[in-house]
Amino acid sequence: MDNPLEFYTQQQAELENNLSSLKKKLINLGIFRLFVFLGTVFLIYLTFGNFPDVLIIAALGFSLFSFLVLKYINLKREKDIVDAKLQINKTEIKVLKREFHQLESGKEFVNPAHYYSNDIDLFGKGSFFQYANRTKTNDGKVKLALTFTENKIDGILEKQNSIKELSEKVKWRQHFSALASLVTVKKDTSSIVGWMLGYKNKLPSFLGVLSVVFQLISVALIVIASFGFISAAIVAIWFFIGLTISGVFVKKTQQLYIETDTVRETFKQYHQLLNEIETENFTSKNLIEKQEIIKSESKKASVIFKEFSKILDGFDQRNNIVIAVLGNGLFLWEIKSASKVEKWISDHKHTVTAWFEVVAYFDAQNSLGNFKFNHPKFIYPELSDKKETIKSIQLGHPLLKVDKRIDNDFSIDDEQFFIVTGANMAGKSTFLRTVSLSIVMANCGLPVCAESFLYAPIKLITSMRTTDSLTEDESYFYSELKRLKFIVDEINTEKYFIILDEILKGTNSKDKAIGSKKFVEKLTKSKSTGIIATHDVSLCELENEFSDVKNYYFDAEVIKNELHFDYTLKNGICKNMNASFLLKKMEIV
Repeated sequence: MDNPLEFYTQQQAELENNLSSLKKKLINLGIFRLFVFLGTVFLIYLTFGNFPDVLIIAALGFSLFSFLVLKYINLKREKDIVDAKLQINKTEIKVLKREFHQLESGKEFVNPAHYYSNDIDLFGKGSFFQYANRTKTNDGKVKLALTFTENKIDGILEKQNSIKELSEKVKWRQHFSALASLVTVKKDTSSIVGWMLGYKNKLPSFLGVLSVVFQLISVALIVIASFGFISAAIVAIWFFIGLTISGVFVKKTQQLYIETDTVRETFKQYHQLLNEIETENFTSKNLIEKQEIIKSESKKASVIFKEFSKILDGFDQRNNIVIAVLGNGLFLWEIKSASKVEKWISDHKHTVTAWFEVVAYFDAQNSLGNFKFNHPKFIYPELSDKKETIKSIQLGHPLLKVDKRIDNDFSIDDEQFFIVTGANMAGKSTFLRTVSLSIVMANCGLPVCAESFLYAPIKLITSMRTTDSLTEDESYFYSELKRLKFIVDEINTEKYFIILDEILKGTNSKDKAIGSKKFVEKLTKSKSTGIIATHDVSLCELENEFSDVKNYYFDAEVIKNELHFDYTLKNGICKNMNASFLLKKMEIV
């Protein structure tokens, strides 16, 4: 699909028509159901006392009414799914127009101590996460954030294949997301898993067998009593024995019910997501491996989750007065249900974690597949083991509008360092974030905003946005030193692509120049590669001392007393600074 906007617009129109049709069906079904109910009641009134006519009418009438109720529930569910899909397509249309600031920002994942996320606007308002995230479950959101921040360079080709495959499964992705958006949970899955793993049975194991035996005896006594072979009093005595047994364990079953009531909806709705994953045909390695995890038991994970959902629904019937009295007195219903719950937990608690993780994985991967679908002109990095770390043509920032974006050709060899100078607002910071984000995207398996992108995978580390800390009693300068120390420690053990913006900003210019040179010299002697942006042109002298240091710049020109920027990376040293001009232009001085 070369035109995602056209696809979403077409989907929106189709879904709106479908939704309108379903609403009409629901209204008609509701009216018909009301007439069936009133008609049944009226016929029962007319035939009241006439046996077996009244019983036949009642049975047929209420059976039809029950069928219509189930039909209505299913139709309502279908309508909710269509409505969710409609909202998905409306959102995509807005995002393609760069209207995405209403989406979740991922601000909870902001971490100033991370390798790069705080420097490149990965999370927060207007961030890449806010632009790309389409997860519908909390676990999926956390998994996507981890995908963006894990800084791993292995298996990139397999990641690309998974994203490519999911990008082409648009309707499957949207259906999965629609189902996931309808999931309402009282507890997050990590809490559920923790509860299950730490759960200790509250009921003796023999009660499961006892409840079955008791139930068989109850049925036998009722049948025998109905033929008059024993007195009804014996059945009554047996009934009170059942209530007594249920009463002995009522506190334990009540406690178990309170605990399971918070997880019931999770299992009821997650089994549908598992079923979507199980029944889809995948070809990429990563997706097949995840799919196999939920097929590893004797039954499918979706079936096992659905069974537990039914068990919990049965347990929930304890709130029905008929079940609470007759069910417990004659069939030990509550004990039987509680025993089933405990047996399920014992049998499956060690596999539940992996199944929840599979759902989270697909929820997160769907966001990446959606990103690829939305950007058909973005290209997958071509992996290389040659000298070039990055060799790109027309590299741009994915969040900038196409008509306003200025792309740059950018190539850097292994263990090279670029010193980038430039005037204020000339594009240095945007360029640094463009390169940084392209590395993160490449490592995640995503396509990047470029015409071509040859890439030797490398981890990223940055220092672009250091702040002081009043709570930790740290000065700005000390915070920056800590960050630089962190970088030095990391590059001692592993290769990184390092991106720095104006290092040692918290000291005087002379001290800054001396310290910056020494620090850059240290970096050039490591096995790392990187870019250092600065206003200090004295750093550019390092090009004469080190063959792997190159100077580049972004320029600004004053034309008719107005500043003009071309945002183009050029070879050499910037000669035109604009701070004095801006101070005068804005009448500050």
